[in-house]
Amino acid sequence: MEEKDLPQDNSATYAGHNKVMYATRDGRYVKSASSGWEDEAYATEQAVDALARQTAAARQAVLAGTHSPLYFLMYAFRHDEVSLAQAVGLFRWQVRRHCRPEIYARLPEKTLARYAAVLQLDPALLRLPFDPDAVPLPLW
Repeated sequence: MEEKDLPQDNSATYAGHNKVMYATRDGRYVKSASSGWEDEAYATEQAVDALARQTAAARQAVLAGTHSPLYFLMYAFRHDEVSLAQAVGLFRWQVRRHCRPEIYARLPEKTLARYAAVLQLDPALLRLPFDPDAVPLPLW
């Protein structure tokens, strides 16, 4: 894309910032700033809304007792089973198993501390009884 054709739609998702993009000028690639474009903003808003719905559903599942607090925290901090397992240094099946309330209740402090470190939370917040409203969520 030519540098002069870069979209400058002042996207709300950029919060007043610019994004560096590569464009061409005189046949050469150059870095250029863009304030965003409507299509990207729409896609970003859709993705964020989907994540918010997943987090709300996970919160309800934890409150209903069908899933462990880890299930809510995983979505609230924008992880899935794979990324959380990689970050904590466990297998995916172990994270999935820890999302079961009866298994989570028996987790050793050492394992809870590993999850807390990855989520940058106080380990006391991960202990039972769990209060989802007491967890300081990221501001995204």
